[in-house]
Amino acid sequence: MSQSRPEFLALSIAERIQLAEDIWDSIVAETPDAAMLTAKQMQEMQRRLLAHDKDPASAVAWDQVRAELFSRSH
Repeated sequence: MSQSRPEFLALSIAERIQLAEDIWDSIVAETPDAAMLTAKQMQEMQRRLLAHDKDPASAVAWDQVRAELFSRSH
């Protein structure tokens, strides 16, 4: 595993983010239970959803967040 580290470090940050997403997607596809939330995580998600419902304008669209992340990697 340590031998492949230099290979992924040669990728741009955007490419490494995409690689991490691809790896996560493959884990979930292979073992769906790996993505199960704990009760505490589920409560936090519900808390955040309620906060968003109360003030939808406070949210930032995923496309905007992703674009900002990818713009920093260049």
